[in-house]
Amino acid sequence: ASERARITVRDILAASPRQLVPQCGYQCMSCCRVFPTLWSLKIHIQHSSQEGYSCKVYYRRLKALWEKEHKEQEAASP
Repeated sequence: ASERARITVRDILAASPRQLVPQCGYQCMSCCRVFPTLWSLKIHIQHSSQEGYSCKVYYRRLKALWEKEHKEQEAASP
């Protein structure tokens, strides 16, 4: 379960090809806030529950869906 909960920088970047906001930084696809660096976005996701909401849930669910889709594609391949 803890392995599923780990969200990497690669997961964040894969969340949306439009995630990089020109000349501003990176945008959280859950709450739409903009952060100056990828590291600050990752920290925001990890600690958003302290601010009263959880962007981590969004990314965790998205990662689970990607993994499920990947496994289905592997199973469908001969």
